[in-house]
Amino acid sequence: MQKQFSLLPKIAALSVMAACAAPAMAQTAGSNVVSVGWFHLAPQDSSEILRKNDGPGAGPIPGSGSTVKSADTLGLAFTRYLTDNFSLTADLGIPPTFKLDGTGTLAGVGEIGKAKQWSPAIVAKYHFGDGNSAFRPFVGAGVTYVWYDNVELTSNFQRTISSKYTNGAISSAKSSASLSSSWAPVLTVGANYNFDKNWSVGLSVSYIPLKTDATITTELPAVAGGTTHSSTSLTINPIVTFLSVGYRF
Repeated sequence: MQKQFSLLPKIAALSVMAACAAPAMAQTAGSNVVSVGWFHLAPQDSSEILRKNDGPGAGPIPGSGSTVKSADTLGLAFTRYLTDNFSLTADLGIPPTFKLDGTGTLAGVGEIGKAKQWSPAIVAKYHFGDGNSAFRPFVGAGVTYVWYDNVELTSNFQRTISSKYTNGAISSAKSSASLSSSWAPVLTVGANYNFDKNWSVGLSVSYIPLKTDATITTELPAVAGGTTHSSTSLTINPIVTFLSVGYRF
């Protein structure tokens, strides 16, 4: 009996060691992972000169330009592991609002406007290591469809172009804007760390080559040429960082 009791601590120690050595079973074929976190979008942007397309004084506005500020939003991703190494991820989240500031001859305007960007994406990923690894780097590529709504121009910018288009005669003409939608590729690298079979943290950095065309409609009086249209192109090319917490089921 005494010998049996003396074996109990050894058995307990072996059990703990076996549990620690057991595979995490964290990211294997058939696994689903829902991740929630923070998207930070940092545009690597540039813009073309604003051009008045019709009416009196049609042509480029010399030295005009704009720049897009960084944005943050809540991110949501759903990942399905097709094999232990390959997965498909749907990236969603609350659409961020981008703000544009004037540059060059429009620098004095300050904020030009803002727009909400929708950009759901599907990304195929290859995960290094095996399905039971705690730390799993990955690379991926996919596609996103980008469109915009709630596009607003500031009253200061509307006054500025109204005055420019009428040589200072009118500063109260109203303007509205629209942004083109487009498909864009997504390139990503990152890693997940699995605490146990259910919970993990992830960090990814993605690059999206993205360009959009902006059209501005200004309602000038008939004596000043009537309704006129202006256009420019914005290259946004955001670097997107996603820091998240994931749950496997």
